[in-house]
Amino acid sequence: MGFPIHHRGVLALLWSSAVAGCNTVTPVAYSEVASSHYLAPNTSDSSGRVPYRYASSVDWRSYDKIMLDPVVIYRGRDHQFGDMSEQDKVKLAAYMRSRFLESLSTRFAVVGQRQPNTLRVRLTLTGAVTNTPVLGTMSRFDLAGAVYNGVQTARDGEGLLTGSVLYVVEVLDAPSGRLLSAFVSKQYPSPYDVKASVGALAAAEAGIDKGADALVAQLR
Repeated sequence: MGFPIHHRGVLALLWSSAVAGCNTVTPVAYSEVASSHYLAPNTSDSSGRVPYRYASSVDWRSYDKIMLDPVVIYRGRDHQFGDMSEQDKVKLAAYMRSRFLESLSTRFAVVGQRQPNTLRVRLTLTGAVTNTPVLGTMSRFDLAGAVYNGVQTARDGEGLLTGSVLYVVEVLDAPSGRLLSAFVSKQYPSPYDVKASVGALAAAEAGIDKGADALVAQLR
């Protein structure tokens, strides 16, 4: 897609302003999540996708069943929803449970009660950033935006004016209730995922897709 030359200067200024005041959000170790006192900075993660983590020594192969709690929408004062509407929060939480359940069922038998060899997963949706209308999609095609997005793609970073999702995962041994793993995650689509730039929640939903697949990979 091309733009008239007299528009490109304006777009370049818009991209510069957007980068300077980018709508990116840095996750925190959310103080009102049950596992918050276990979480520590994850120094092995340079991407920023999992900035806080707790991990114990677990043989995940000894588990073949899983329970997935309803997704909790975080109400703590350190939430990172900005001015997102309650309707959008509920929509994302429903999408999150559906998508994680779909992914986890490829590895585990999904059950509704505590049994031997069963994991219990708790998901807490702690924040989200919506896409910036129009400009987010335009930045994938304009030269100035393409340069920035190209650099971010190489770094596995966020695209310009792109939304994201933030959440906490807690994995427990279902029979005993012992915490096995917990982490804070921030997920977002590839900068060149054009489909994920269209629609306010599209990037957050694409981030949920990535997060669901990443959790299954971790539990194999």
